[in-house]
Amino acid sequence: MYQREMVLYTRSRSLRCWRAKRLLGRAGYRFEVVDVTADPGALAEMPAVARRGAAAPYVFVDRRPVGDMGTVRALVGSGQLDLLLRGDL
Repeated sequence: MYQREMVLYTRSRSLRCWRAKRLLGRAGYRFEVVDVTADPGALAEMPAVARRGAAAPYVFVDRRPVGDMGTVRALVGSGQLDLLLRGDL
């Protein structure tokens, strides 16, 4: 299956970030993890929309903001994340 690039910004030792990785992994998605705790420069690279609230976990698809854990959970549950990753949404 074709899938657009997905990046998950996380913080180490965060239960919410661990849950986000587990949710996306169990759903079968491929994603890159950027730990903003381990790499101080990564926070500066994080797109501004997420940096404002320093929200982690935060998902981007093709460098466009998708949302935080609550948003991603809802998108996975409704099947809309599949559409977004295929380019149908």
